[in-house]
Amino acid sequence: MSIAENLKKIATSIPKHVTLVAVSKTKPNEDLLEAYKAGQRIFGENKVQEMTKKWEALPNDIEWHMIGHLQRNKVKYMAEFVSLIHGVDSFRLLKEIDKQGAKHNRVISCLLQMHIAEEDTKFGLDKEELHAIVNSDDFKTMQNIEIKGLMGMATLTNNEDQIRKEFKSLKTIYHNLEKTLPNLDTLSMGMSGDFKIAIKEGSTMVRIGSSIFGSRNYS
Repeated sequence: MSIAENLKKIATSIPKHVTLVAVSKTKPNEDLLEAYKAGQRIFGENKVQEMTKKWEALPNDIEWHMIGHLQRNKVKYMAEFVSLIHGVDSFRLLKEIDKQGAKHNRVISCLLQMHIAEEDTKFGLDKEELHAIVNSDDFKTMQNIEIKGLMGMATLTNNEDQIRKEFKSLKTIYHNLEKTLPNLDTLSMGMSGDFKIAIKEGSTMVRIGSSIFGSRNYS
């Protein structure tokens, strides 16, 4: 099937209140344009340099989401245009985003990434770190970031009960955080392999790549 047909098929399986981020990392501009012409406007990238080049070349009404692990020294390259940063996994990174947002006179939307998987390879905050950030005096003075919600990735496993349990735990953390940050609106969980489970467990944003664009070539 074509990219447009894949998008149409996925769109019919996602409720209206769930936002689809098309994960376009490693894919050429032609593929993104095909998705764009089919109506997709939100694209997710995991390399700042690649995302910046695509931002410069592609239509300016595209929303660019940074979905990969982000190094602090790379924030400055995308602070001018990024719509949402999914993987804020440390207070130091959040401070850098706030600093770069101020330089561009922008408020940059962010998701705090929680570590919910059993795999140590995944990044993310634990509950104590989350609590320390949102209750700190430094956080309360930040004017150039806006926390929109949380993001988390489940363990890469065929055990659906485990995936469901991990997504449930993130939903609980999200609801508890609403007491401190009542304007949250985004719970980003679910990718190509587990987005249907994620939506059942309360996800409002899913990140789907290979099911839209086909398998990736990392060579």
